[in-house]
Amino acid sequence: MKMFEEKWTAWLDDQLSGNELTQFEASLPDLEAARAEKREARKLGSFLKEQLRSRKMSNEEFFSHQVHERIAGERKDRSRTGSTWWTIPRLVWCGATALALFVLTTFLFLSREQAGEQSEYLTQILNSRVDPVANPNAAVYIFETKTDNRVTVLWTEGLQSLPADYAAK
Repeated sequence: MKMFEEKWTAWLDDQLSGNELTQFEASLPDLEAARAEKREARKLGSFLKEQLRSRKMSNEEFFSHQVHERIAGERKDRSRTGSTWWTIPRLVWCGATALALFVLTTFLFLSREQAGEQSEYLTQILNSRVDPVANPNAAVYIFETKTDNRVTVLWTEGLQSLPADYAAK
């Protein structure tokens, strides 16, 4: 059996018929007042349908409306979950992982060089010879690298002139 409110709503919408309609109208204390209220409700319904009709949107407005609705929906979803991807624990784990990778690669690169091994940039002084009478403050150094390029550098300090046996070939 329906409650009174359900029957009242069905009666206003003309959904009651036959025996159910006559029983409901008989249960009303003032049938004429109820019918007047029904007419007023119908007038109000038609007035609202007429006045509250949605206006037609242009393409730009419709697109903008869709975008705003989608943004609002995403904000609701984000607020329900309560977090973003970069939470504090994730930031801590990312920082710790980056630090561990740095330490690991540093030790791997440092362990490649042996402690007793000479650097590839080490040079060797081959000979130095200067006539102390002609150039008393002069020094000549010849450096040769140990790389495949076999570069030789002649470095002179304090020479006023180069001896003839040092002529470039």
